[in-house]
Amino acid sequence: MEYFRLISSFCILIKLLNMPITQSAKKALRQSLRRKARNLRRADTYKINIKQLKKLAADNQTKEAQNLLPKVYKAIDKAAKTGVIKKNKAARLKSAAAKLLAKK
Repeated sequence: MEYFRLISSFCILIKLLNMPITQSAKKALRQSLRRKARNLRRADTYKINIKQLKKLAADNQTKEAQNLLPKVYKAIDKAAKTGVIKKNKAARLKSAAAKLLAKK
């Protein structure tokens, strides 16, 4: 939620500093700000899920970690699908997540 407040204040600041003149430039600015917020949300989601999984794996809570794994996969796949991360990075992250649970 902190990021969304930051993004909204950041959006207002950008609008005040870089006032677009043409109608198409105004629309492009609105679109880019919305996309930036969406991309940050997707990136935060997969990073937070991976951190939770690592914490559960470190605490030997394998049952909870197994339940969290599909959520991690979903967040990573969504980030890769929308272009937040590349396809190969998504594969590496998913592989690392699976290896975390295989060790336990």
